[in-house]
Amino acid sequence: MTGAPRDTEILPFDGVELAIERTGPRDAPAVLLIAGGGQSMDWWTPEFCELVGGGEFQVIRYDHRDTGQSSSSPAGQPGYTGEDLATDPLRILDALGIERAHLVGMSMGGGIAQHIAALAPERVLTLTLIECSPVGGDPGELPPPTPAVAATWTEPAPTIDWSDESAVIDYRVDVERPFVGPLGLDEPRVRALATLEVRRTHNMASSLTNHFLTDSESSVDPSDIHAPTLVLHSADDPMFPLPHGEALARMIKGSTLIHLTGMGHEIPPPPTWNVVVPALRAHLHQL
Repeated sequence: MTGAPRDTEILPFDGVELAIERTGPRDAPAVLLIAGGGQSMDWWTPEFCELVGGGEFQVIRYDHRDTGQSSSSPAGQPGYTGEDLATDPLRILDALGIERAHLVGMSMGGGIAQHIAALAPERVLTLTLIECSPVGGDPGELPPPTPAVAATWTEPAPTIDWSDESAVIDYRVDVERPFVGPLGLDEPRVRALATLEVRRTHNMASSLTNHFLTDSESSVDPSDIHAPTLVLHSADDPMFPLPHGEALARMIKGSTLIHLTGMGHEIPPPPTWNVVVPALRAHLHQL
């Protein structure tokens, strides 16, 4: 997983560079994968991309600003706004000459996907929202994160020597621990992904902090979304408990909700692929 050759493209935009990777036929319908806050494209693994694409779709994954090979700002000083993060997918599609795409977003990536589906519906073929919450409208009262997740925002951050690769990798693995579900942390897999991410990222201190210092993208009402929508949400999500996904499915007319089990607040890990991949491919094929 850490040693495979990569075909990364760097797309320049007015002084900012976004790194992308593509699998599948270039003339096939596009599926754009949007990761969560502080996540590089690495968490959408090549194996997952190949399964989703199946030779019939062009699957695109990208590094958010401050992650992977995309442009980096100083830690604590993001040189961009939440609106910039929310519109980067459109910049990518424009640069690739893609008019419309299937959007698949997890957590913050799901918020970005909601933003685009509501405000630029002409660019969206279908929408898939994984482990995320409504970014506006009136979803009603929703349960808070678990105490373990909430503590990640309130407890002092550990002192990290960012020049010590091993220490940074250990810390990146530890960041994931409060967010896993009953399946537990697949330590070898997560450590391999963390190692890959750390070695690809310009500044991990920026990667793990700056997204959460930006103003959020403008609030949109999920009820204004009309793209065919699939909501994938785990009963064991410690960040956004299941009622968050249920609220999304209720607010987006005609959407489909699939309950996952065992998974926490994470991009679907391999034990869920037997459910996630067929559901996602069926959703992509409905047009």
